[in-house]
This record gives sequence, structure tokens and C-alpha cells, in this order.
Amino acid sequence: MPLKLLSSLVMSGLPPWFPEPMRIVKVGSTIGALALTKWYASGSTCRADRDMHGRVVIITGGTTGIGAITAYELANRGAQIVLLTRQPPTDPFLAEFVDDLRDRTNNQLIYAEQVDLASLHSIRQFATRWVDNVPPRRLDMIILCAATLTPPGGRRSKTPEAGIETTWMVNFLANFHLLGILSPAIRAQPFDRDVRIIIPTCSTYIASPPLDAPFEDKNWSPGAAYARSKLALMVFAQAYQKHLDAYKRPDQLPMNARVFLADPGYTRTAGMMRWLTRGSLFGLLLYMLVYPLVWLLLKSPLMGAQTILYAALEGSLVREPGGKLFKECMEVDYARKDIKDEEVAKKLWEASDKLIEKAEKEAAVKRAKQKQEEEKKKEEEKQAKQVEEIESLVDAISKGKKKEAEKAKAKANTANKTKKGKTGKAAGSS
Repeated sequence: MPLKLLSSLVMSGLPPWFPEPMRIVKVGSTIGALALTKWYASGSTCRADRDMHGRVVIITGGTTGIGAITAYELANRGAQIVLLTRQPPTDPFLAEFVDDLRDRTNNQLIYAEQVDLASLHSIRQFATRWVDNVPPRRLDMIILCAATLTPPGGRRSKTPEAGIETTWMVNFLANFHLLGILSPAIRAQPFDRDVRIIIPTCSTYIASPPLDAPFEDKNWSPGAAYARSKLALMVFAQAYQKHLDAYKRPDQLPMNARVFLADPGYTRTAGMMRWLTRGSLFGLLLYMLVYPLVWLLLKSPLMGAQTILYAALEGSLVREPGGKLFKECMEVDYARKDIKDEEVAKKLWEASDKLIEKAEKEAAVKRAKQKQEEEKKKEEEKQAKQVEEIESLVDAISKGKKKEAEKAKAKANTANKTKKGKTGKAAGSS
């Protein structure tokens, strides 16, 4: 049979139903090019592995996108996960998310703590509770995945508590405040513990305006605000590593905490969709129409999390100094010199401290006034209730007296009628 088929091909050529060779080449080349593009755009895969049983990991932004994948992968390796979320643990969605994560990873050590990154007071409450624990709570890793952005064309917004620009607050100042208060807990970890602070970033920082340049309403834009917050976070990461290294441990051993930056690349997250759609229904329609192209060129959340997982799981990093930037699961250079500029870092640190101090004082005054107003309102409600009770009591007494008077009157009338009846009978008998 094979010989007959081969001889037929040699003598008569290809059968008429067989596609033209050039068409096969074109189709094959197209499919190959698309597959190669998808493979390249998906980025590198983290090959590192590490037993995470017994290790405690704090994660912000761990309920969606890259953060959710990171939380799953670490929990699946046995880590105790503490999710910092804006919603309270009693929120139905959050409770269901935590239960589902526990079931999928067969790990019951997954918890949620309410921390609103747009509120300095909320951050301080959580971090202070963590630091005040005696003996110091175990803390092996902090992963700061939470971030926000304003869609193109959106307006500048401010936090309700302190009036700080929202992107700057959530993307930078919240992380600065959280790590600043948690410093004692990080420094208190035993020397044999590998402590890592992982800060995801974005390549948009390259186009950010300098941190010392004026950035007011007139030159504000969503893209510049996001890029500037990421640049500030990277400058702070370098300064924070130096802050940790300068600490003299009581046991005189070297510092065991390291700060790593991870660039996950462009990923199909909710934030990216919000950016591409410009936060509009028309933009969402266009996004759905071009989704095949988006799928081809952007990473999935799973692939976007690979570099973060590399920074968390790579064993060789325990022997490396902190302050490194990773992209595609390998170390890369910073594209800007001002990231390692100590003068820029010093000014940023001092300005952030002053801003937080001022904002917390103003917020404390607002809370005090609000508390006084609430207490005054409660007191007024209490007094009103007491007046109402007294009036009700007086009204009840008045009604009681009135009823008694009516009963007495009715009794007197009955007695009079009876007396008159008796008198009439007596007169008739005589």
C-alpha cells in the first residue's frame, strides 16, 4: 500500500483535494509566528521552588490579579497568608474568597485583616497591633501588590481622610507608612530567618517626571501620577534597604532582611483593563473586540506573577544583597540613575514623613470632632428619649387621673340615681 501511494504521487502528483503547498507554508508560517509571539510575550517561568511551611506572609492586593495568583502559589506551598484587604473579613465576597483559597490549597492558615490603604489611620492601627505583640510575631515576607490608577482622561481625586492625591497615597505613601511602622517587627526576626520584602513595580517609572519637580494640578495626568508613584516606591525601596542594613542587631550578626523589586510586565489584570478601556462602556466594547490581540500580546496573571514568585522562592537570593530589580525571573539594571541617588531618597523620605505627620494630625482632629459630634448627638437623643419618657409618664398619669375622675363621677351619678330612686319609692309608699 505505501509503495502504491508513493508511486501514484510520483507518476500523477498530488491528489486534487490536497491543499496547495504554498498555502500550507503560509498557514503554517502564520500559526508559527503567532505561537512564537505568544511564547515571547508570555515571558519567563519561575523554576525556583521552596518549602513555605511555617512561614508567615503579608500580602496587599491579594484578592485579584497577580496578587491573587501569588497568594495561591505561596499558600499551596504551605505558607501562612495574611491578606490585607479594604473589606472587613465578614464581607461575603472576601469570606467566600478565603474559604475557596483554603479549599484549593488544603491550607487553613489563610486569614484576612481589614486595612484601607487610602487611610493612614487604618494602616497605623494594623501595623501597631502587629508590632505591639509580645513576643514579636513571626514575619517572613511582605509582598506589596496593591496599586491603583486613574483611567486616561480621569480627574484627579483625593483621599477622604487626609486629602492626599489617591494614586500617590495608595501606590506609595501607604507602603511607606506600613513598612515604616513594621520596621521593628522586621528587625526583630531571628538571624536564621530569611525575611524578604517584595515590591512589584512597573516599567512606566522610566518616563516619570523627577520627584523633585513640581507636580500640581496643572501638570497632573493619570499616566504621570502612576509612573511617579512607582518611581517613588523604587527610590524608597533602595533607601529602606539601607535603613535595614544600618541596624545593629543585638547578636551582632548581619541583617537578614532584604528588599527586592519585581517588574511583572504588562498583564491582563483588572487595572490594565480599566486603563485600556478608559473606564467607559464604549472602551469596554472596543476592548472586547480587540481582545484576541490583547490576549496575544499581554501576559496572563499567572505569567505576570512569575517574577514576583521568583523573588519570593529563589533560594540563591538568601546569599545576595537586597535592593535588586528582577524582570523575567532575572536581575536587570535600573533605567534611571536617580533611583539610587541618596539625596533624592533623603528628600523623599523627609517629605513623606512630614506629609504623614501633618495628615495624621488633621485626621485625628477630624476624628475627635466627629466623636464629639456623635457623643453630643447621642446625648441629645438620650435627653430627647428621657423627655419623651417623662412626657409619656405624665400623659399616662393624666389619663389615669382623668379615668379615675370619670369613674368617681360615674359612681356619684349612679349613687345619686339610686338615692333618688329610693326617695321616690318611699314617697309612693306613704
